[in-house]
Formats: sequence, C-alpha cells, structure tokens
Amino acid sequence: MNPSGGDRDADGATHSIAAAVARRSYGKLVALLAMRTRDVAAAEDALADAFAAALADWPKRGCPANPEAWLMTVARRRALDGARHRRVGDEVVNQLAILADEIDEREAGLLPDRRLALLFACTHPALDAAIRTPLMLQVVLGLEAKTIASAFLMSPAAMTKRLVRAKNKIREAGIPFSVPEREELPERLAAVLEAVYAAYAEGWTDPVGSDTERRDLAGEALFLAQLLVELLPEEPETLGLLSLMLYAQARRDSRRDAAGEYVPLSAQDPATWNAPMIDAASALLRRASAFNAIGRFQLEAALQSAHVHRCWTHRPNWDEIVQLYDALLALSASPVVAVNRALAQAERDGPRAALDALEPYADAPRLSDYQPYWAARADLLARAGATAEALGAYDLAIGLERDPAARRFLQRKRTEVLSAGS
Repeated sequence: MNPSGGDRDADGATHSIAAAVARRSYGKLVALLAMRTRDVAAAEDALADAFAAALADWPKRGCPANPEAWLMTVARRRALDGARHRRVGDEVVNQLAILADEIDEREAGLLPDRRLALLFACTHPALDAAIRTPLMLQVVLGLEAKTIASAFLMSPAAMTKRLVRAKNKIREAGIPFSVPEREELPERLAAVLEAVYAAYAEGWTDPVGSDTERRDLAGEALFLAQLLVELLPEEPETLGLLSLMLYAQARRDSRRDAAGEYVPLSAQDPATWNAPMIDAASALLRRASAFNAIGRFQLEAALQSAHVHRCWTHRPNWDEIVQLYDALLALSASPVVAVNRALAQAERDGPRAALDALEPYADAPRLSDYQPYWAARADLLARAGATAEALGAYDLAIGLERDPAARRFLQRKRTEVLSAGS
C-alpha cells in the first residue's frame, strides 16, 4: 500500500526539521552527552538513536516545541541505559547525571543553565576547596586530567590521584550532589568562577579550533560567564571575570596573521581588535569597581585594560601595570603572576631587574614544566646578553609548547639570539 500524500508531507517535514536541528545543534548535544558519559563515541551512538526515534515519532505525534530538548532527553536515556548495561562509569558522573535529569524535569530545554547548576553542585562544603574546581573541569566541563593538571601547574599523575581521592571521599562519605539555594550561591561562587575561567583559558589557547577537546570551549565558557552575571549581578567578581574574558576575546583572532603565524601582543594591530567587545569589557569593569571590593578577576581585567590602553595610545604605562601585578601577588602569591610581573618590570626597570625578581622562583617545582616561565626567562636572558643561558631556556620553552604556531615563533626567536651571539 502506498503512503498517502499527507504521510509523505509529514515525513518530509520531519526530515527537514531533524536535518535543521542536526546542522544547528549536533555538536553541542554530543558535547553535553559526552560530558556525562566520558565517551564521545557512545554519545554519538545515543544521539543517532534519538534522531532515529524522532523520525519514527514526530510524523505521528507532531514535532515537539523544543526539538533539541526532546532529542537530548531521549539520547540521555539511551546513553545511561548503555552505561548501565556495560556496568562501567564514574560514580560521581552518574550522580551528576541523575541530578541533571531532575533539573531537566523542572527546566526542560535550558541546557546551558543545567551545566551552570551542575558546577554549583560540585561546590559542596564537605569537599576540599582545592579540589572543587578540578572536579568541575573534569566531570562537568569535560577536560582530561592532564589538561587540568597543566592549568594548576601539577603533573598529570598528581592531578589524577587528587581527583581519585576526591571521588573516593564522595563515595565513602556519601556526599550528596544538589543544586544550592540562591542565597548559598555567593559563598560557593569562587570555585565556579575559577572553573569557568580555566575552561576559557584552555579554549583561548587554541585560536584556530584545531584541537577537538578545546573546540568551542572558549565560547561555552563565555556563555557561562554571561549567565553568572545575569544570575549574580551584584557580585563584583562575576563582573570582573566576564570583563577579563571579553578583553581577551576581543583580540583572540589577532594572535594569528594571514599565514597562521603567531603574533604577540606587542606586534598586534589594535585596529583588528573587536572595539565593541572592549567597550563592553570596560563597562563591566567600571560596574565592578563601584562595589569597592577588589578581587582577583577584577585586577586581571584591569591589567588587560591597561595593556589595551597602552597599545591604543602608544604611551608606556608599565609602572601602573607593575603596581597592578603587585596587588595581584598580594592576593594570590602565584608564581604565574610573578612571571608576568617580571615581564612588565623588564619594560620598566630592564631585564636584569626582572631576572632578579624571578630568582626566588628558580627552583619552584610548579614552574619546572610551565612553558610561559621558560619563554619569559629565555627572552629576559637574551635581552640581558646571557646568550648561552637564553638558548637553553628557549630549548625548554620550545619543547613544552603545544601550539605549532607559537613553537615556530619561539624557534625564530632562538635563531635570532643564536645569530646575534655568533
């Protein structure tokens, strides 16, 4: 029996809608599923099953008002059924998957909001403060332990052990995951801000989108930061975080020339920056400063603002930048901040003064595999005339650099130093 014209029309409309959803949302839906299953292939299989179910169901029942949410619900159930069948998985991830299901029942279709809710769920007071952000990065935002370790200047083995210990504690102590009440959010905010920024920074380092794990990560983090500002508009650090990210995002594309080669900040053309985005970042920073409660992200945003101002006006402001780094060091005492401060100090006081400032960190274990430290040290040594030491530092920086374009840039710098010293 031949199908009627109406059936053919319904099938055609269904296929058209499914195709449009696939074009628009396939990657996002796979990423959200993989966040739970830790298995991209299984997420893709579950989503394929969901599309097949849609093609069978929608012609009969009509297309749902929110096709993405319908597909996500079906795919999530298929993925969870598959995980149970294989009897594999991470108990923490499973707990969060159950919580996500409950959130979906209350707020169907608000997919990004669910991820924000899960981030706050990982800030349970029973968890050590030092592990909350790494846990979010792994089980909610989907980063691998080695990537998280790099962000925290730790070895992958040490970070893996820390995450395993945290998950064992969650299981043994029966720590429940739940979305905190609104009045609890401010006291749990710091770890969430740190996780969102760490995710953004990881995505920002891949400007051409060639790394599958980091693809779209910067955009997702920006979206979460915007949601945080809408959720907590009177928290100055949420404003500072979004300001910082917008300042960085405004010049993201300028870090590569037409040939794909790396362009450092000092060589970028400010005319290529996104001026409206910089204006938005500046407005957010002004809003944050009105609260008179200075924090890390506001200071980092202020540093970005100072760099932008110098590049736009061509007027040196290194004393101001060094002072901002001093304030940031007073808050965090981070060796990463110390490295960046030394580079600014070199512009104000010369390379030898900067090398002296870095001397207390020479044996810091956290910096031994930190590529920017060796790149900074190589540049400072070269400018100070210590050619042999500079070449050795360049070798380490080149070996640690993941970005091929940045590696080529460092190799050219090393060649220049070698030629000048011969």
